Amino acid sequence: MTNSITTKAGQDEKLLAALSYLWILSIVIFLIKRDSAFVQFHAKQGLVLWIASIIFWFIPVLGWFLNLIILVLVIIGFVQALNGSEWKMPVIADLASKIKL
Repeated sequence: MTNSITTKAGQDEKLLAALSYLWILSIVIFLIKRDSAFVQFHAKQGLVLWIASIIFWFIPVLGWFLNLIILVLVIIGFVQALNGSEWKMPVIADLASKIKL
């Protein structure tokens, strides 16, 4: 995974960052943990994945396949967050960096 940066995030931050990949939790964690750039990074990516998942849910067959890809990305993001890495997912990271709430 070439686009990965390891940070010195604490255990609580790593756990919150990992949990932010679990769909609706992404927006909750994004809003409550504004002081941690590490958590915000992962919460934004989780939010983009969640929104894409909702959109793809309405597309028969192709959408199911795309949601499977999203599930794989969620698992990878979860593991990367637990390891303290900031892995920039292709396309997803670019969209996530544009989120300013």
